Amino acid sequence: MQELLLAVARGLVEDKEAVKVTVDDPREDGTIVYHLSVAEGDMGRVIGKQGRIAKAIRVVMRAAAVRVDEKVLVEID
Repeated sequence: MQELLLAVARGLVEDKEAVKVTVDDPREDGTIVYHLSVAEGDMGRVIGKQGRIAKAIRVVMRAAAVRVDEKVLVEID
């Protein structure tokens, strides 16, 4: 899952070295939180107009999580 998020984010940004993903321990309900960090200049590319790209990233991650029977949440920092 972490590799998928990295691949998607690196495809969107210019500074690929600044892309970082950290993973929190699972919450009580089993949800795993992924924190995506990108360079300040690339933040708009990852969020998109009216948050459309961020929503799409979250949808892709949720769809992939269903296949491995997990619950995920993506936060963009």
